Amino acid sequence: QVQLVESGGGLVQAGDSLRLSCAASGRTLSMGWFRQAPGKEREFVAAINWIGGSTDYADSVKGRFTISRDNAKNTVFLQMNSLKPEDTAVYYCAAGRGFGVPGMRPADFGSWGQGTQVTVSS
Repeated sequence: QVQLVESGGGLVQAGDSLRLSCAASGRTLSMGWFRQAPGKEREFVAAINWIGGSTDYADSVKGRFTISRDNAKNTVFLQMNSLKPEDTAVYYCAAGRGFGVPGMRPADFGSWGQGTQVTVSS
């Protein structure tokens, strides 16, 4: 099972940007990002297919977040622009189970990282 390690979280102000990275211990198929705020369920943020040509986003982040990947480095990124206080959460990357863009359910993913905290102040 592939191991995933997220990095890049932090404390920023509303309107700022952050770039999250997810380093995998080996090759991965599709990948995704989820987030979980205190007291809330884990929610889908973005996903990308294995070669990086197709992506999907939650409506709440469309136009502000961009998912990408560098397969030579086994790394997936989440560029987050125009951050809002409601983006505050622990962000997790996850490995999908197939080549295409996975679904938006946590069950559509296998391995998970430990998470990185993103806090956006108003």
